[in-house]
Amino acid sequence: MPRPRRTGRQQEIIKRDFDQKVVEIKRVTRVMAGGKRMRFRALVVIGDRKGKVGIGLRKGVDVSEAVNKAVNAAKKSLILINLVNDTIPHDIKHKFKSSVVFLKPARPGTGIIAGGSIRQVLDLVGVKNVLSKMLGSSNKVNNVMATYQALALMRPKDRKANP
Repeated sequence: MPRPRRTGRQQEIIKRDFDQKVVEIKRVTRVMAGGKRMRFRALVVIGDRKGKVGIGLRKGVDVSEAVNKAVNAAKKSLILINLVNDTIPHDIKHKFKSSVVFLKPARPGTGIIAGGSIRQVLDLVGVKNVLSKMLGSSNKVNNVMATYQALALMRPKDRKANP
């Protein structure tokens, strides 16, 4: 049976489901035989604030091209996180390169206690109450990746079986 095609309006609705935040834009250069070649690198986080999040890191000739490429990469890297009462199911410590991220569930009303790039990722996931700590490097790319991987490793909270 052929798969139904989506019309332009349905695709528009799908695109609007995700909020996006540009975490970092950096100018990078590459030395070539004729001189230096400048490009821009964009780190973008997208999420629906209901448990889905994706990250993208791409380069482009200008800023808008880099951001568009990063958004497309982020859409391909979407993961689903199981949230429990607007927080994460359990605490986790994860290392990515030189950055270590520690995430801990918090009681309702605590808010997002997180710094810079970690806050943006947790906000787009939809976590409302969490405690976190960045250890090691303050590199935004590494901290975002460490947070993303930590969230990907989250397991659903075990429910006690009724005897």
